Amino acid sequence: MAAKPIDLKKVRTVSLMTRPSKVDESLFASVLKKPVLLSDFVDSLPGILAGKNFKNLVNLILKAREKNKPVIMSFGAHVIKCGLSPLIIDLIKRNIVTAIATNGASTVHDFELSRSGQTSEDVAVRLLDGSFGMTRETGEFLNKAAKTAAKSSKGLGETIGRQIERSSFPHKHLSVFAAAHRRGIRATVHVAVGTDIIYQHPQCDGAAWGKASYQDFKNFADEVSRIGQGGVLLNFGSAVILPEVFLKALTVCRNLGFKAFDFTTANFDMIRQYRPYQNIVSRPTQDNGRGYDFSGHHEIMLPLLYAALVNGESK
Repeated sequence: MAAKPIDLKKVRTVSLMTRPSKVDESLFASVLKKPVLLSDFVDSLPGILAGKNFKNLVNLILKAREKNKPVIMSFGAHVIKCGLSPLIIDLIKRNIVTAIATNGASTVHDFELSRSGQTSEDVAVRLLDGSFGMTRETGEFLNKAAKTAAKSSKGLGETIGRQIERSSFPHKHLSVFAAAHRRGIRATVHVAVGTDIIYQHPQCDGAAWGKASYQDFKNFADEVSRIGQGGVLLNFGSAVILPEVFLKALTVCRNLGFKAFDFTTANFDMIRQYRPYQNIVSRPTQDNGRGYDFSGHHEIMLPLLYAALVNGESK
């Protein structure tokens, strides 16, 4: 017997006027008028999906600081080499960001910027003759800092920040580590041995790097222990190291009995990736808290978040 098409004559319908809808005019983007104020721009974002999430995140960060809860900012080195250090430094000065955590490559770009006002070499060209990463001053300063940190049992980030701040470097105002030192907040560095150019240099002491970075893991875990009941963790561009470090630090805190629950996380990156989503956005906030995921270039997304926070702070 040939199959017959289904008969739709008895299908039940509902009225558009009474049907529940997720989108209505009150949530739409607003048209702006000249002159455009930043507050008008943020308010004009639609209260839908990422627009709604972005406005919520800004409010949650500001509320966290009102309640004296931590706002921890983790980031990859791309954030530094894209010229965004001044924004992080200002957020530190304003007491909006209360701790920073990053990877080993960030120390390279931060040092080079503070020492010479420039960074980021042409890898493809310099790889041909084996000169990539062989910058003398960078290898000498950072490897010495690692040894000093290990000998004194101080954190790697703390030591680098102190040494840059006490130096005569002409561009040390560009150093996020020096800014953290001046403000008296934690700056932690979480290295993966072999991933950064500093390990190519003859002064390198792997044991020193390991000891100093391990101290920073414990320092970072101490910061995470206070994140519960309203704190915030922001991750910009670290796709592997910081998401993994955060997850381990969080489980240590919960294992030790700290109430590290009910907080907010947000991941910002150019593309959505598995590890940051799971280890920053989803797993840490399951059953409580809020996790947000934003896609876009750091050169646009970080200035947007920075501007919204500074504007919201002044209200």
